[in-house]
Amino acid sequence: MPENLVRRKLEVTVVELAVQVMPPLDPEMAAPVEEQLRERGIDLHLEDAVTEIAERSGCLRVSTRSGVTLDADLVLLAVGVRPETTLAEKAGLAIGETGGIRVDASMRTSDPLVFAVGDAVEARDAVTGRPCLVPLAGPANRQGRLAADAICGRPATFRGIQATSVCGLFDLVAASTGATEKSLTRAGTSDYEAVHLHPGYHVGYYPGASTIHMKLLFERSTGRVLGLQAVGGSGTERRVDVVAMAIQMGATVFDLEQAELCYAPQFGAAKDPINLAGMIASNVVRGDLPWAHWTGDSPEDMFLLDVRDADEFAAGHVPGAVNIPLGELRRRTDELPLDGEIRSYCVVGQRAYYATRLLVQRGFRARSLSGGMRTWEAAGQPAPRTSERS
Repeated sequence: MPENLVRRKLEVTVVELAVQVMPPLDPEMAAPVEEQLRERGIDLHLEDAVTEIAERSGCLRVSTRSGVTLDADLVLLAVGVRPETTLAEKAGLAIGETGGIRVDASMRTSDPLVFAVGDAVEARDAVTGRPCLVPLAGPANRQGRLAADAICGRPATFRGIQATSVCGLFDLVAASTGATEKSLTRAGTSDYEAVHLHPGYHVGYYPGASTIHMKLLFERSTGRVLGLQAVGGSGTERRVDVVAMAIQMGATVFDLEQAELCYAPQFGAAKDPINLAGMIASNVVRGDLPWAHWTGDSPEDMFLLDVRDADEFAAGHVPGAVNIPLGELRRRTDELPLDGEIRSYCVVGQRAYYATRLLVQRGFRARSLSGGMRTWEAAGQPAPRTSERS
């Protein structure tokens, strides 16, 4: 709605109850969306709520919990979706813990002669196995076809919902499939890891190359793919579709590493963003890449190493970082502590990977920080945290 209103030359303000826009995404993945909104002149009020809408002098006056007052000609309320289950309840059908109609894998309700499909039913999350409500047209249509098969006596089983979705916003595409870090945390899952990367949509030498911000989630113990979030320009949704099928097939990050995808300079690269995500994640699972994240606790003995060039460091860096450009690192390792943990970063992570491999082979305790400075900026510039989970 903000996009369409801005295109009609209207001034737009968004008041969002959550700490971020697009709450289904993890916070650092919503950051590029928020940046796009602000660049288009949209006034964002995050972590705030509308408390009153009153008519004042021919316009609407909106008051928020934080004390802000906004005058508007038009107010649109987006308050979420709830399943309409009144008829089902009157018919005595069981309602699930999420408030949707409870069905089995063949879409049969608690009454074996009654089937239910679509937004009003409680489905199973294909990744976590937990009950969920996901009002999307794709799953609803597949459920309808499957229920028809079951009614006619053909064995049919719904695989669950991955919540594969895409949203366009001006020149930006935000898409996701499978689990997010938030959903895994809610499910009580600890056997997972995330990698951030910022590859180009296609090769850099071809005109129009743009960045796709990606977050891949996978099981640390097995490498099984759990989910992908991606925000970028054209071609972003294509990468998410690849991972959506990978999740359905129980694929691992090693499969993404080996995936053979379309390549021509204007469409991709010889190492597609999906391949790169699989390669980075495979390095983590194999133990070739000691990994750390930007958010959370940091060890007291941490040494923050910036391996970008000196001019890049001078233009801006993470507070407390020491700059040793990658090209000088081999001859300057005597400047690094042997008794502390070294965490290296660059812009997006490639140079930091080289630095970490070099340092580990020379006996240092070293980790590469996920996604480099681009992820640090998207995550709100927090202190680094370790990637090990209890």
